[in-house]
Amino acid sequence: MSRSARLLDLVQILRRHRRPVTAAALAAELGISPRSLYRDVATLRGQGAPIDGEAGLGYVLRPGFTLPPLMFGDEELEALALGARFVAEHGDPRLAAAARDALARIAAVLPDGRGDPRDADALLVGPGKGRAAETVDPQVLRDAIRAETRLALTYRDAAGRESRRIVWPMALAFFERVRILVAWCETRAAFRHFRLDRMIAATPTGERYPRRRRTLMRDWRRAEGITGPGAADEN
Repeated sequence: MSRSARLLDLVQILRRHRRPVTAAALAAELGISPRSLYRDVATLRGQGAPIDGEAGLGYVLRPGFTLPPLMFGDEELEALALGARFVAEHGDPRLAAAARDALARIAAVLPDGRGDPRDADALLVGPGKGRAAETVDPQVLRDAIRAETRLALTYRDAAGRESRRIVWPMALAFFERVRILVAWCETRAAFRHFRLDRMIAATPTGERYPRRRRTLMRDWRRAEGITGPGAADEN
């Protein structure tokens, strides 16, 4: 492995950790000596990477440090292209447009010879056909999730019964045929999964809910027995 590749790997390892990581642990993961690890940290700091900590205490990368897309490896670019294509095909119009814009922005700053990720045809996404019709705008749900504000839902269950709920929206789960809102339901005093195709109306209240979304997500994962950050069950 070249040293430049190793430096990139070191940055990526530090990104995965929110708390300081010892030099010994970092060196072991990279397969180098602690002395080499200290030199690599010093090099990255000299290049502007905001790495806090010191030998014996551990190192942590402060949030906000970014690498240009030209530093992405081939498989990383393929992963980005595949994910963006999925969103462009299966997302709502605003998300789809954002995915296409993101790919175009990456392509614009790649050096010559790297190719255009929009042209890669080795990894394909199937057409987003067969999804149940939706009447609510997913943008309303995403805005409420970001703002951590309550939503007033009018919802129809599988048996056709209508109900009105006040919910705390936490996440949207995307499946091939349906999309699901994960939320805490004040009416049921429990976590619930609401299919977008069964929503009749979703009205923002503008009122913040009393807990942080991150805490709610942690409790939901624990209640569902979910270990991965992006996992959800369709129901």
